[in-house]
Amino acid sequence: MSITRRAAIAAALATPSLAWAQAFPNRPLRMICPFAAGGSADASARQLAEPLSAVLGQPVVVENRPGGGATIGAQAVARAQPDGHTLLYGTPGPQIINPHLMRSVPYDPERDFAPVAGYKRAPNLLAVHPGLPVRNVQELIALAKARPGTLTFASSGIGSSSHLAGEMLKFLAQIDITHVPYRGTSQALTDLMGGTVSMALDTLSILLPPSRSGHLRALGVTTPQRSALASDLPALAETLPGFDAAPFNYIATTGGTPAPIVARLNQAVVGILNDPAYRARMEALGEEATPSTPEELAATIRAESARWKQVIEAAGIRAE
Repeated sequence: MSITRRAAIAAALATPSLAWAQAFPNRPLRMICPFAAGGSADASARQLAEPLSAVLGQPVVVENRPGGGATIGAQAVARAQPDGHTLLYGTPGPQIINPHLMRSVPYDPERDFAPVAGYKRAPNLLAVHPGLPVRNVQELIALAKARPGTLTFASSGIGSSSHLAGEMLKFLAQIDITHVPYRGTSQALTDLMGGTVSMALDTLSILLPPSRSGHLRALGVTTPQRSALASDLPALAETLPGFDAAPFNYIATTGGTPAPIVARLNQAVVGILNDPAYRARMEALGEEATPSTPEELAATIRAESARWKQVIEAAGIRAE
C-alpha cells in the first residue's frame, strides 16, 4: 500500500475515531509472527493470542510469515489496512536490528508501525565451559586480554541475539574473542558443554539448567540489573556499565492506526500481562513481562536501535 493511500485511509478513520474505537474489533484479528511455527516467538505469540481473543471478543489468529530475517512478516503488517486488525509480534529484528544489519528493508522501520505495548524480555545468560579457569566476568575479561583471539563464543547464527550479545561483550570489554556461529541453539549448547567453544550468551532458560547441574559455569545475566529469575547471579552491567543484551518482544500494529484503537489494544495487552497467573506462566519459561504504554514502547525501540547500531557498525556485521 502506498504512503499516500495509507495516509488517506488513516485520515478517513481518524475522523470518526471514537466510534471506530467503540466498534473495534469488528472481525477476527491477525497476529503476524515473522518466524516459522514451532519456535519461541511462535509459542509466545500463541500464548498471548488466546487470552487476547477473550479480552477483545474476536478470534486472534496467529499467522506465520517467516523469511527475510523477519522482514517478510513485518512487511505484511506495514502494508495492512491501518485499522488495528493486523498485529505484529515484534522481536528485535524488524525495527531494531535489521535496518542496521541489512542494506535495505522493505518498509520504514519507524513510520510504518504503530507501537502498542511491550510484552516481555528474555534475559540472556553468560555461561562458560567449566574447564575455563574463570569464576567471574572480571577474570574472563582478563583471560581474554591475555589470550587475544583464542577464546570463542557460540551463537545460534549471524545476527541472532546470542551473536549480538557476544559482540556487545567484545565492544564494551574491548576484548578479542572469536565468534562461532551455529544453525540453531541445540548444537551450540552441545559443543559448549563439550568444550569445543569457550562460552555463550544465550537465553536464560537454555543455559541456566546446565549451569545449575555443573555442566556449565554461569557468570552473569545480560539485563541491566539482576534478574528475579536468577537473583544469585550478577548482571554483566555491574562489571561493564551499560551492558544490556536482553532481547525484548512487543506488539505493534500498522502505522497510521487511529490512537483510540491503539489505546484499546494496549489496554488489552497490558491487562493480560498484569494478571498474576499469566505472569507466573511467563516466569516459568524464564521470561519477564514488560507492559508499557505505546509512547514508552516507541522510546524503547528508538533507544535500542541506536544502541545496537553502534555495536553492529563496530563489529562490521552484515546479514548474509
